[in-house]
Amino acid sequence: MISNQILQDTIEGIKAITRMDLCVMDTEGKVLAATFRNADEYEKAVLAFADSPADSQVLQGYQFFKVFDDNQLEYIILAQGETDDVYMIGKIAAFQIQNLLVAYKERFDKDNFIKNLLLDNLLLVDIYNRAKKLHIDTDVRRIVFIIETKNEKDNNALETVRNIFSAKSKDFITAVDEKNIILVKEVKANETYDDLNKTAKVIVDMLNTEAMSTVHVAYGTIVNEIKEVSRSYKEAKMALDVGKIFYGNRNIIAYSNLGIGRLIYQLPIPLCKMFIKEIFDGKSPDEFDEETLITINKFFENSLNVSETSRQLYIHRNTLVYRLDKLQKSTGLDLRVFEDAITFKIALMVVKYMKYMESLDY
Repeated sequence: MISNQILQDTIEGIKAITRMDLCVMDTEGKVLAATFRNADEYEKAVLAFADSPADSQVLQGYQFFKVFDDNQLEYIILAQGETDDVYMIGKIAAFQIQNLLVAYKERFDKDNFIKNLLLDNLLLVDIYNRAKKLHIDTDVRRIVFIIETKNEKDNNALETVRNIFSAKSKDFITAVDEKNIILVKEVKANETYDDLNKTAKVIVDMLNTEAMSTVHVAYGTIVNEIKEVSRSYKEAKMALDVGKIFYGNRNIIAYSNLGIGRLIYQLPIPLCKMFIKEIFDGKSPDEFDEETLITINKFFENSLNVSETSRQLYIHRNTLVYRLDKLQKSTGLDLRVFEDAITFKIALMVVKYMKYMESLDY
């Protein structure tokens, strides 16, 4: 459960203080960490010691110690020398690694609990019982952030996020798939959604600079009880999807700011197809030529203002009017009329949604 690097750092730290060489092996005599060379020469001695009833023993000039995890032999520690001081230092090393096992096990248990909580895999009674055993508060404000990385299994991004929030023991960082990092963050009483948006910006900026990773961050709404955390997670997940479909230029998206995109995302595909057929008689609005699409998008950006749109497109006002008239003849919708403009805008968003859903089927 403990990585070999952590074991190596631990015994090197002890050696730096005591100037004594140490080695950690598994129960099969494989060297996991060592401060001296040729530690593998003691494989047979370790196997013999593992089978013996003794918890410590002197063999071939080394003190041997056993480290247990719930009465299960996990590691064998070798300390160079046969004196009482060596015995004491060896026992300290064994005690330190024993504590690491407990800490990592607790962290693993909490990680499993949070994952199952997010995925709705726990009964209500189990949520509160397990939270109590793991010393996790059940009635504090929390919110879920989803951090989507460009690359799968981006360990640099994961470690960066852990470093940002490592001092806050009441926050949880986990992952439920290959590309998404999940942050379950405790929200203080005076924190607002503006503060949480600033937190999202910090995550994006830190990952861009330190982990050299392009990410998208989405977050749900604040919940007051631990049983509602899964709801915030589902909201963040929806926000991430809706952001990809309708707000591709944003790298931060909040569930509370999805607008009409949230409504469209929940429409059934058959209803969407019926709507497009009704409005455009089977013709998709994204089939228009590039010039027409640029004109439409710029017209919407400028709140249906003909003069400002023609100025930004560097065309004469009459040229823009001609394009809008041409569009009206082909679709029956006049974008200068507010109701027609809304219908056309929604249709464009519906088509984006349909294309996104089709891409998921492949």
